[in-house]
Amino acid sequence: MSTKSVIVALDIGTTKVCTLIAQKTSKSLEILGVGSHPSYGLKKGSVVNIEKTVESIRSSIEEAKLMAGIEELDSATVGIAGNHIYCFNSSGVVPVKNKEISQADVERVIEAAKAVLIPSDREIIHVIPQEFKVDNTSGIKNPVGMCGSRLEVNVHIVTGKTPLIHNLVKCVEQAGLSANSIILQPIASSRSVLTTEEKELGVVLIDIGGGTTDVAVWKEGSLLHSQIIPLGGNHFTNDLAVALKIPHNEAERIKLTNGTVMDQATSDTYITVQGLSGTKPREVPLNFIAEVLGSRAEELFQVVRELINEKNLHNEITGGYVLTGGGALIKNLSELAEYHLEKPVKLGYPQAFGGMTTAMQHPKFSTVLGLLQESNHVSHAHTRDEKVEDEIDMFDKLGRSLKNVFREIF
Repeated sequence: MSTKSVIVALDIGTTKVCTLIAQKTSKSLEILGVGSHPSYGLKKGSVVNIEKTVESIRSSIEEAKLMAGIEELDSATVGIAGNHIYCFNSSGVVPVKNKEISQADVERVIEAAKAVLIPSDREIIHVIPQEFKVDNTSGIKNPVGMCGSRLEVNVHIVTGKTPLIHNLVKCVEQAGLSANSIILQPIASSRSVLTTEEKELGVVLIDIGGGTTDVAVWKEGSLLHSQIIPLGGNHFTNDLAVALKIPHNEAERIKLTNGTVMDQATSDTYITVQGLSGTKPREVPLNFIAEVLGSRAEELFQVVRELINEKNLHNEITGGYVLTGGGALIKNLSELAEYHLEKPVKLGYPQAFGGMTTAMQHPKFSTVLGLLQESNHVSHAHTRDEKVEDEIDMFDKLGRSLKNVFREIF
């Protein structure tokens, strides 16, 4: 199998590292291998122990390679999050030289928009166009070929701390792969979970991971805002562990099997929990667990609500909110979110494509599946650009040949 037809996606999270290997086909993608391994060495999305992180990545990659029947891989598309990520909007304007806008003009105006002052310890990860304006006409998605004298663009810029980005890339390289691109995780999750109609209508994706919650706000097909909140599923688990005085693993089990954020149970409903080593199991009322988890969920949704209000985006969210990620599976979380956010809320699942099993249509795989699709989208765009360049070169060569022929004749 040609390595050029193989795409690798790597989701390095706080609680798990997930690797997907897929093959590009004429129509779509075909998933060949999946690898998932507990993540050690990350805290709130950032690398804190390189050796443990490398080992987790390597184990996940090897598992995916074994399933796919592939011995060698070259590179991967890597997701990034963490509370060091900072995003903001910018704009740029340039005059149009030949009255008809070309791709070169688009590139110039985007360069003008990204020419902003950022701290020396930060670097730009993404510059995402939101809309173009040609003279007084706004709301343009692709201005190439249009006539005008002035071209403007509004962009969404994603930045991260350079040392933390390099640490992540270093871990991937030490695990045996090169990072061919770095993609912000909420952008990837949006691609796998949200439909085109939802992005047009106006929707907020809330991806609740282990260490962070990633937020992406979409309207008219454009990314209006993104932000990483340093609060995730591990905080729910830690709250339970402290409140019940039980080990972290037992708290995680209770959260997944009996966890709820709304007190719908009567006080005489109890569950058995296993305490610390050497202690006897004991009975705990279910409504106490709901109180502990509900308090943390309320805090999270309050942060999201304040974020939306601060950015004046409440009226843009016609389609409501979509919850995804492994941390979104706590019972009644969507209902509690709807109460606090005062908009429709639903649980978002990845959209199916080639080779996806039923087990993979799960919110915890939203990011890695989105990374795979985003990587395939970028590679198709590069292929189209290369074809256009080849055609231009061909016509240039043909033109020069004809000129030479006419010179010889006349």
